[in-house]
Amino acid sequence: MSENATRLRDVRPEDAFDVEAVHAWLAPRVPALDGHAPPQVRQFSGGASNLTYLLDYGDLDLVLRRPPHGHKAASAHDMGREVRVQQRLRPHLDVVAQIHGFCEDPSVIGSDFYVMERLTGTVLGRKLPEGVELSPEQARVLGETAYDRLADLHSIDVDAAGLADLGRGPGYVRRQVEGWSRRFRDALTDDVPPAEELMGWLAEHQPQDVRASLLHGDWKLDNLVLDLSGTPRITGVLDWEMATVGDPLMDLGASLAYWVTADDDEEFGLVSTQPSILSGMPTREQLVERYLARTGLQPANWTFYEVFGLFRLAVIIQQIWARYSSGHSTNPRFANFGFAAAVLLQRAEKLAGCR
Repeated sequence: MSENATRLRDVRPEDAFDVEAVHAWLAPRVPALDGHAPPQVRQFSGGASNLTYLLDYGDLDLVLRRPPHGHKAASAHDMGREVRVQQRLRPHLDVVAQIHGFCEDPSVIGSDFYVMERLTGTVLGRKLPEGVELSPEQARVLGETAYDRLADLHSIDVDAAGLADLGRGPGYVRRQVEGWSRRFRDALTDDVPPAEELMGWLAEHQPQDVRASLLHGDWKLDNLVLDLSGTPRITGVLDWEMATVGDPLMDLGASLAYWVTADDDEEFGLVSTQPSILSGMPTREQLVERYLARTGLQPANWTFYEVFGLFRLAVIIQQIWARYSSGHSTNPRFANFGFAAAVLLQRAEKLAGCR
């Protein structure tokens, strides 16, 4: 089963790069490219940060990642970070892509970039791709497998993987609460509630870090490459740019903010971005129970992590809404983001007992 072709498009003119220069740099590093002409290039349409391209060599597909134009200084570190995380994590987690090369020479395309293997499989969006069906049993297994893998990631010894230096030490929960509260205040618009009581609740109820684990930072179904030909299984994990070391329950809470189920209220259902509403999908409560059993973690107050996850997602959406409502973005996808941010804030406030 091939990856959903609708995620590929012609390269946007503003995102184009020198294909021949990339090929000349890459060919000596990948023996299978000996004698090949430069590839055909298409662009993946998903994602909102670093840019991703398919390098089609006919008998071999590779993927190139680079920062967008105009963000070289900030994104150069991101590229190196993504590469280092994947290279060091790959021996410990078999769903991480092989890196074929990392280029820090700006003379090639004007920015850092790296090339990795293409992870083949299906990447899900809000709805199942045309021709794909999941029985309730398959949906259950898919949901459980997704969070079993997250638990496995969080259980990796970061020292053994050589990734302990990604973290900033104790205080991860505090830094996250303070940082996302600051970002929300900076992005606040007149049509979205100020949520001061909610931010005060998060500050007052924040626990100590439970331990230091490797976090993905954006764990959801559309960042997983899947084999759905029988019993669902994960063949790859994408988008490691937000990976860090910190409290694993914060990563779990952030992930489950996306997990909308069929019995949730209609307004929350409108913010769904993945097919977690399918019949048979586990509930959030079932996923948390399974995750805790697998990791052995015992949170004193799970509600804090759930509230934090909803607030964090509301901030992400509010930041986009602020750019859209001020005219800095014209993407029609963002036209209802102010409403979505308000829905998430209200849900978090209700859970926290603030309303």
